[in-house]
Amino acid sequence: MELDVICRFGQILPVYHPLPGVVSLVLEKISTLIEKEYSKLKGVRDEILSLKDELSSMNALLLKLSDIEDLDVQVKEWRNQIRELSYDIEDCIDNFMHQVGSSSNNSDMKCFCRKIIHQVRALGACHAIANNILKLKARVDSASERRMRYNFDGVISSSSAAAPADPRLPALYAEVESLVGIDEPTNDMIKWLTEGGDSVQKLKVVSIWGPGGLGKTTLARQVYDKIARQFDYRAFVSVSQKPDMRKIFRNILTSLTGVEHVGIEAWDEELLINKLRDFIDGKSFTNICFHGKMHNRYFIVIDDIWSTTDWQTIRCVLLDSNIGSRVLTTTQISYVAESCCLSDQDKVFEMKHLSAIHAEKLFLKRIFGSGDNCPPHLKEVSDDILRRCGGLPLAIITMASLLVNKPQTEEQWEKYRDSIVENDPIVKKMQEILSLSYTDLPHHLKTCLLYLSTFPEDFIIERDRLIRRWIAEGFIATEGGRSLEDVGEHYFNELISRSLIQVVGIKYDDRSNTCRVHDMVLDLIVSKSIEENFITFIGYQNRVCGLQDKVRRLSLKCHHRDGHARPSTRDVSCARSFTVYGSTNHMPPISEFQSLRVINIENNDTLDNHYLNGIGRLFQLKYLRLIEVSISKLPEEIGELQQLVTLELEHTKIKELPKGITRLKNLVFLRADYKSLPKGIGNMKALQKLSWVKVNSTAPSVTLQEMGDLTELRYLDLSWCIDDMYSGMKSYTESFVSSIIRLCQHKLQYLRIRSDVSKGCSLKFMLDSWSSPPHLLQKFDMFTDYYFPRIPEWMASLSKITFLDISVNPVGKDTLRILGNFRSLNALRLWTKTVASKGEFIVRNIGFPCLEEFYFGFWRVQMGPITFEVGAMPKLKKFLFDIKAQGAGPPSGDFDISIHHISSLKYLRVGIDCREARACEVEVTEAAVRNATSVLHNNLHIEIERHWPGQMVKDETGSTDDHEQDRS
Repeated sequence: MELDVICRFGQILPVYHPLPGVVSLVLEKISTLIEKEYSKLKGVRDEILSLKDELSSMNALLLKLSDIEDLDVQVKEWRNQIRELSYDIEDCIDNFMHQVGSSSNNSDMKCFCRKIIHQVRALGACHAIANNILKLKARVDSASERRMRYNFDGVISSSSAAAPADPRLPALYAEVESLVGIDEPTNDMIKWLTEGGDSVQKLKVVSIWGPGGLGKTTLARQVYDKIARQFDYRAFVSVSQKPDMRKIFRNILTSLTGVEHVGIEAWDEELLINKLRDFIDGKSFTNICFHGKMHNRYFIVIDDIWSTTDWQTIRCVLLDSNIGSRVLTTTQISYVAESCCLSDQDKVFEMKHLSAIHAEKLFLKRIFGSGDNCPPHLKEVSDDILRRCGGLPLAIITMASLLVNKPQTEEQWEKYRDSIVENDPIVKKMQEILSLSYTDLPHHLKTCLLYLSTFPEDFIIERDRLIRRWIAEGFIATEGGRSLEDVGEHYFNELISRSLIQVVGIKYDDRSNTCRVHDMVLDLIVSKSIEENFITFIGYQNRVCGLQDKVRRLSLKCHHRDGHARPSTRDVSCARSFTVYGSTNHMPPISEFQSLRVINIENNDTLDNHYLNGIGRLFQLKYLRLIEVSISKLPEEIGELQQLVTLELEHTKIKELPKGITRLKNLVFLRADYKSLPKGIGNMKALQKLSWVKVNSTAPSVTLQEMGDLTELRYLDLSWCIDDMYSGMKSYTESFVSSIIRLCQHKLQYLRIRSDVSKGCSLKFMLDSWSSPPHLLQKFDMFTDYYFPRIPEWMASLSKITFLDISVNPVGKDTLRILGNFRSLNALRLWTKTVASKGEFIVRNIGFPCLEEFYFGFWRVQMGPITFEVGAMPKLKKFLFDIKAQGAGPPSGDFDISIHHISSLKYLRVGIDCREARACEVEVTEAAVRNATSVLHNNLHIEIERHWPGQMVKDETGSTDDHEQDRS
C-alpha cells in the first residue's frame, strides 16, 4: 500500500517520513503546495518560496540541536518557537488544501450554481491562505533575525552518527530474562515464603522494595515461576500508580479460577471483591482434597504498589484461611512495604544494587556475549562506567546497549563514560543515562519513542496497533520499497534492541507482538514530551501539563468521579491525537478538535452516542479505535472521513455498523466488533485486514459475495453464525466459498473462522470439495468447538500454508500424513478428542520438513504413549500438548513420551486439564508426566502446567464445562 503524498482535487494524504520535529513535514507540504496549479497564489508565491528556504535552513540547525541535551535557555526558547510555528504552518496548508479540494470531485457538482459556489469558496480559501502565509512569513523572518542576532549557530557541536540496530535481537530478548545476581535473592524469597511448610498455616506476606530499575519485578517473577505450582491457585498482577481496581480484581479472579467469567467487565468493585472472597473462602467453588485434607491455598504476587490505600483495598480479598497461603508484593516506597507486612511472620526485603562482580558480568555479557571477555585496553574505562552506573541493572543494560555496536576503542568508550555526571543521586544518575540513550537515537526513533508516553504505566502495548498509530501520525517513512508496516516493525525492534521498551509477548514465529515501557524510561519520555509540547497529559499522577496554550496531542486518564480533566484554558483545536483512558465527561466535545489524526478511547463506561457528533468534519482523521466503551451507535457521518485508514471497534454496545462505512474508500484496517457488514462492502477497495465480522442470516448473502471484490484483503477473521438447519444455508455457503476463492486469487493470506456448535452453527459445509481451492492461503485458524471428521479435501491441496490451527476427531495416520505433506508448514495446532490407533500417538519420520512449533490438544481420559520416530519433525523447536486428568488411574508405568532424540527441540510444555477431575486424578496425571519427562535431555526447557484448577471437583458433581482454552 502506497501512502505517499497524493494531492489532487478530492483526496489529500499526508507525507509519511522521519520527523525530528515537525519542520521536515512542513517542508514537504510546502513543496507539494508549490507544485500544484491551485497553489499559485497571486502575490504570495515568492513569499512561500522564501518561507521554504528559511525553514530549510532552520531545520538543519534544529537537527543539530536535537542531539544536544543542555541547551542555552535562549536557544531552547527559539527552538520551541520554531516548533510551534511549524505546527501552525502545517495547519494552514492542510486547511487550505482541504477547502480547495474537498468538493472538486463531487459528482453532484453538475449544475452551474454548484460550480459557481465552489469557485467562490476556492477564491475565499486562496485569499485566506494568502493573508495567513504573509503573517507566518513575518514570524519566520523574526525568528531568523533572532537566530543571527544571538549567534545560535555558535552553540552547535558535532553530533555522533546514529547507531545501527543490534543484530543479535533474539539473544537480547533472552538476555532481559536472565539478569545476573538474582539467584541469591530468589532463594531468600523462596525460603521465606515456604519455610515451615504445612506447619505455618497463617497467611504470610513478603514485600520487596527499592528504587526503580533494580529488578524487583524480575525477582518477583523468578520466585513466582519457581514455586507457584506448589499452590492450588496463583496469580501475578500489576498495580501501577493510579490503578484500576476493577481490572486488578478481574485479573486476580480470572487467574485464580482459570475461567473467563461471562459479563465480568460489568461487575463493580464490591461484586468483584465478594466473588474473590467467596472463591478464596471456598464458598462458591468446591474445595480440593489432598491426602484427606481440605486445601484452598493460593499464591498471589501484587507488583508495583504505590500507596497504602491501594494495598488496603487489595488486602480486602486476601483472606487468611489458615491453610498456608502466601502473598508477595513489590513497591518503590519503604513505608508501603512496611504497611504490607504488619504480622510478625511477614518479611520486608530491601532490594540491593548489584555487586561489582555481578554488575561487570551483566555489562560484559550484554556487549560481548560473555561475562569475562573484556579486551584489556577497555578494562579501565569499563570499570569507570560500571562505577558510575552504581549497580543499577537498568542503567548497566542501557549503557551496554549504547556500546554494543560502537567501535571498541578507548576513546569511544570514554566519550560515554564522561557523559555520566559524578556525585549525583542515584535516581538522577539513572535519568541521565537513559537521557543519553534517548539522545543517541536516530531522529525518527526519538519521535516514535516519545509517542509511547501517551500510554499509562504498565500498559501492554500491541505492536501492530502502535505501528498503525505511528503511521497515522506521520512518523514512518518508506525505505527501500518496504511497506510502512514493515518499516514500523523495524523501528519497534530497534527500540527493543536498545532496551528502551521491554518485550512482553512473542508469537510462534519469534516476532515480539507486545511490549511495555519500563517506569524509568517512561519517566524520561514523559518529561521530554512535556518539554517539547509533544503530548499534554491530564489526569495522570506525577505527570504535569506543559506551559504551552496549544495542545498538540492530548492523553487523558480519568475516572467518572474525576472533575479536573477538562483543559479549560487550553486550545485543543490543533491537537493531532486524542487518547482517552476512562471517562470523557469533563472533556470538550469532539467538534472542538479540528486537526485530529488519531482518536483512541478505552474503558469508558459513560460515553454516550452524542460524543462523536461532528466527527465527519475531522477531514484528517486516519485512526479511530473504541474499546470497552458504552457507545451504542456510530454516527452516519463517519462516511465523511475519507482519510480514515484504521477503524477498530472492540467490546462496544454498537448494534450495527452504519451504512456510511462503505464510503470509506481509504480504510485499510477494520475490526467490526462482531457485527454484520452492511451492503456495499465491496466498495471498500483499500481494505487489507477485516476482523471480528459476524455472518448471520440477518444480512443478505450478497454481502458475502461482495466481500470477494476486496482485492487488497490479506487478513479475514469472521464468526459463522448461521444455523446448519437454516433454509437459506446453501446460498450463504456458496457465496462464502466463492468469495474465499476469489480473495485468495488476489492477496488473502490469513483466514480465521469462528463458530459455536452449541448454537447449531458448525462448519460442516467446509468438508465439501471446492471447485478451485485457495492455493495461496498461508494461514488458516479454526477457532471453534466443531471437529472435522477428516481433513477437508480442499485444505489438503494448500501448498503455501505456514500456520494451521485445526480441530479433527479422531486423529489417525491419514491425518498426520496429509498434514505432513504441507512443505511450508511452520506452526501446527491440532485439536482432537481421540486418537484412532488404540490410544497411541505416533509421529512418523516422513513429512513436516519445516515445522518448528507443534501444539497437540489431546483430550483423552487415559493417555497412551506419544512416540516420535527417529527423524520425525526434524526442525521442531517447541512441542506443547494437553491431556485430560479426569478418569486417570494409578500410574501404570506405560505412559511414555519419546522425544529425547529430537536434537532441535528446545521447549516442552505439558498442560494438565483439571476440569471435572478430582485432585488425586490431577496428581496422578502430573506424576506420570513428570516421570516420563525426567529422562529427557537437560538442555530442554520443560514446563508442566495445570489448566482450569478452579474446576477440579471432589465428588461426582463437577463444575460446568467452559468453552475450550483460548487458542489465540
